[in-house]
Amino acid sequence: MLSFKLDESFIEEYKFRQPNFGFNGLGMVTYYRTYSRLKEDGTNESWYETVRRVVEGAYSIQKEHIEQNELGWNDHKAQRSAQEMYTRIFEMKFLPPGRMLWALGTSVIHQKKIGQALFNCAFVSTDQIGHSLSEAIKPFCFMMDMSMMGVGVGFDVKGARKLRIHKPDGHQTHEYLIPDSREGWVQSLHLLLQSYFHGNFHEEPTAAMRFDYSLIRPAGLPIKGFGGVSSGPDPLIRLHEQVRDFLNAQDGQRISITSIVDIMNVIGQCVVAGNVRRTAQIALGPATDEEYKTLKDYQWNAELQDYEGSMAHRAAYGWTSNNSIIADMETDLSESIKQTIRNGEPGYVFMDNIRAYSRMCDQPDHKDARAAGTNPCGEQTLESYELCCLVETFPSRAESFEDYMRTLKFAYLLGKTATLVNTSWSETNRVQKRNRRIGTSVSGVANFLESHSLEDLRQWLTKGYDEIQRWDSIYSSWLCVPKSIKTTSVKPSGTVSLLAGVNPGCHFPEFEYYIRRIRIAQDSPLVEVLREAGFHTEPDVVDRFSVVVSFPIHNTSKNLSKVSIWEQVALAAFLQKYWSDNQVSSTVTFKPHEAKEIKAVLDFYRYDLKSISFLPRLEKMAYAQMPYEAIDEDKYIEMLSRIDIPEWMHQGEDVIGDRFCSNDLCLI
Repeated sequence: MLSFKLDESFIEEYKFRQPNFGFNGLGMVTYYRTYSRLKEDGTNESWYETVRRVVEGAYSIQKEHIEQNELGWNDHKAQRSAQEMYTRIFEMKFLPPGRMLWALGTSVIHQKKIGQALFNCAFVSTDQIGHSLSEAIKPFCFMMDMSMMGVGVGFDVKGARKLRIHKPDGHQTHEYLIPDSREGWVQSLHLLLQSYFHGNFHEEPTAAMRFDYSLIRPAGLPIKGFGGVSSGPDPLIRLHEQVRDFLNAQDGQRISITSIVDIMNVIGQCVVAGNVRRTAQIALGPATDEEYKTLKDYQWNAELQDYEGSMAHRAAYGWTSNNSIIADMETDLSESIKQTIRNGEPGYVFMDNIRAYSRMCDQPDHKDARAAGTNPCGEQTLESYELCCLVETFPSRAESFEDYMRTLKFAYLLGKTATLVNTSWSETNRVQKRNRRIGTSVSGVANFLESHSLEDLRQWLTKGYDEIQRWDSIYSSWLCVPKSIKTTSVKPSGTVSLLAGVNPGCHFPEFEYYIRRIRIAQDSPLVEVLREAGFHTEPDVVDRFSVVVSFPIHNTSKNLSKVSIWEQVALAAFLQKYWSDNQVSSTVTFKPHEAKEIKAVLDFYRYDLKSISFLPRLEKMAYAQMPYEAIDEDKYIEMLSRIDIPEWMHQGEDVIGDRFCSNDLCLI
């Protein structure tokens, strides 16, 4: 299946090595729950096998590119390079994104050639929806297609009022038998939207759509390609009903901001219910538009009597997207800040800085003059229909400065390799091949600062950035492709940083001693193994098909109880200045008494940032089974004393991969 293979004698050295997963078993459980694929013999991959699949997949992509273009492949040099990449991933000096850990080296990439499965996130603009029927439909279908592949998608509302809704003629119907496939689900949305948008571009009426769902496999049957089990047709039926409700209510009117966001949101809701379990969205809109600003003010919506008044139910799906505003240096943020204090939204995206600057310590270069938005967690500048691939490095796990510089070579190369694949979207392929954008990220910044000075961090970042640019020149020349328009990011991380046992991105830990809870399917073989090992498990109070497992954590980094919003924003600005030529994803946690300082913080730092968001700190248990719960040292020791880290039993269980750039703040 793969054109490149690591030497068996090399792999033998790693078969019995124990990977250094983090957080008292949490990293190991996260790996088996999320990334270990089911093998042909019915057992799950071990870590050494996952790393092998990823590395062989990456070098197969390189080899096929080189050979197809007759550029001259050198097996001996590739073997040495691949072995070093393997070692650095195995030791978790850097890690591929969750999408790569799940899909690279599989038939999805190497036979079906669905390249978007390797990418964390995307962005699509609705700006062109008034130009033609195909342009009107395309952003929504892109959202559904990418979400079903596990890609988180950002979108804007620039298409509002550029398209008129026409309810189809109910006396005529057209029936579509929906195939049991991702393409079939997306096509059904395409046809439904076409029936409402057709009258905007053609005089003759169009038939109403009827759907036959009989080919969609029943709920509970396995999905081999991406893991998990089928949801049945119910989520898709519900999506069709909701879209009809939204558009029928606007018959004869121009499409509103509310309609655009609602359609995108229910697509996300459908995908989550449809067994992918996770997706992510961010909506970007103007700071001055009252309709956009109040989308998540559900009390306000409930008071209205027109179409928006029916959206009192929006809370059922409005959680699907983080809503942020696009601002510039002159935007008055006062009213938006009041909403942020109340709701934790909107976030802030400074598009003038995004388009003008790479790193903020450099002179304006306007490389991203065509940038249109960001990915859902805000760490990646993107054009419309562009994707991003984010590879994570851990300076706190490096043996030395020189060791970290060497790691950056392979982290960069893995991200660059992703730009060689094609996706099923021509619009995406065009922008990908032109920009070759990647995002080499740093995580565990707080861990690094435990034993290093801020000046050490500045030097590692600035010299590391230069090292990546050096390798980009070398490898772009070797591959005969353009240099990458941007190369570095700071992602929020999530499950990937759990594997390595470091704090996510530039974020500080919640507490020194705490319980970290994760959810596992109740029929997973992991559940019984964890119970026998002494971990506390309990039924999920929200999802009756899941079990919540508690892990005691001791984190020695400075935690949020000791960090002000000023220090958090200053660190984000520091990383935007010296490392990230894309963006820094930073969700700043503020205490109640700090709410009044947000305006001053933004007034000072908006010149140094490309994006930022704020979230109120919850000091106590606000709801049952929160992801984080503070405990004292005695409780930590007591919980730890009951745990025997288990020998993991490789029982047959297919799992669902982490589908996007995730953290506990921006995932669904």
